[in-house]
Amino acid sequence: MKILLTGKTGQLGYELERTLQGLGEVFALDRQQMDLANLDHVRDVIRTIKPQLIINPAAYTAVDLAETNVESAMRINAEAPGVMAAEAKKLGAAMIHYSTDYVFDGEKSGSYSETDTPNPQSVYGRSKLAGEQAIQAAGIPHLILRTSWIYGLRGKNFLLTVKRLAQERDELRIVADQFGAPTWCRTVAEATAYCVGRLQADVAQTEINHDAWAGHSGLYHLTAQGKTSWHGFTQAIIAHPVILKKPKVTSISTQDYPLPAKRPQNSVLSSERFMQTFCSLPNWDAGLKLCMD
Repeated sequence: MKILLTGKTGQLGYELERTLQGLGEVFALDRQQMDLANLDHVRDVIRTIKPQLIINPAAYTAVDLAETNVESAMRINAEAPGVMAAEAKKLGAAMIHYSTDYVFDGEKSGSYSETDTPNPQSVYGRSKLAGEQAIQAAGIPHLILRTSWIYGLRGKNFLLTVKRLAQERDELRIVADQFGAPTWCRTVAEATAYCVGRLQADVAQTEINHDAWAGHSGLYHLTAQGKTSWHGFTQAIIAHPVILKKPKVTSISTQDYPLPAKRPQNSVLSSERFMQTFCSLPNWDAGLKLCMD
């Protein structure tokens, strides 16, 4: 089975290229090999490779820059996934795509389920929701996996920022009134590989198991379990022995740290549907310990 993987140099794409080994012939591409901002290029690459499965972790993730670069964010996060889905339809292929907690406004008191109505408050959130809708409209076998607060040891993310600032500053002022579940990118990659293996278990590896995909296609939330604030996440990072310098971690409010794009105050996603269908997911602090160890 040919698996086309986008964004191989990103933190999630990097992990996926490794966890997908053995599930098929993985064509892992970077931005130069498949530029999601160039829709004709996206079509040409897919038509050349002719994959049975497209996995798309690539995205425009500069949340604040998206507020002014609306066209780029929409092309990469909404139009490009739509093109991938349309090409998958022609090939009889399936697709796995990643979305975000930013599709919600963050005002719900409890965790968000897949049946909650999206209400994005930022360009980034609107672009990711449009990408979800384009894939759903294509009528192909698909998994849309919404995740949140992704971190890892590569690229740009909150964990690496805190590790760097801990060496530079005596005090870190961190927002304490936004809540979510920090999720290690490797957790998402391993869960994705499990899904593919599960859905493909009973068929020849040169084709998609359409019966299994038809029974499991849809939208799932996939995050670590539990919740914390950015302040709590920072405290957990700083407490690890690998962080030698221990700056003071001071809590501040969202109003004390204004940014161009509005963040959801509550980013907690319920992963019950995913866990009941596929596999269990670790608590956020257990994933952080494994990552930092």
